[in-house]
Amino acid sequence: MVDAGILGEKDRVELIRGEILEMSPIGPPHDGSVLRAINNFFAILGKRAIVGSQGSVRLSEYDEPQPDIYLLRPRDDFYTRRKAGPSDVFLIIEVADSSLKYDRTIKAELYAEKGVPEYWVADIPGDCVWVYSERRGKAYPKIDQLHRGDFRVPKLLPDCRIPIDIVLP
Repeated sequence: MVDAGILGEKDRVELIRGEILEMSPIGPPHDGSVLRAINNFFAILGKRAIVGSQGSVRLSEYDEPQPDIYLLRPRDDFYTRRKAGPSDVFLIIEVADSSLKYDRTIKAELYAEKGVPEYWVADIPGDCVWVYSERRGKAYPKIDQLHRGDFRVPKLLPDCRIPIDIVLP
């Protein structure tokens, strides 16, 4: 679409259920949270996962969201030969300021339906993190609310204890 002139290089959009949707603007608390998380994830994860930020994950032909942070299975080519898909994902994290309702409903349903094993929403206004896990079919039946000082061990990264604080401003 960029090549055809429909979208510009700097347009913030993602493909959800076959529709091109405009993404919310990014403010300093959101930006800072993403940067803090990425820098801390490198130290915590080492080479256990590839840390990505605001790139796309191809969940299906009609779904290519651009999560704020995603942890992927290591690959020697760093996904230069193909986009990461659901089976490559350890964890997806959305940092939500103005997009909280959307991230906790539409995105949670999409990620569960497409096979993402675990999904976190860093709730900036609420100063907490919502953790969606134990995916079954099109839903995450287990939703935990975690606060500063709490830690979480992602299901597919059992030797990585992650402090919740790193994804909050």
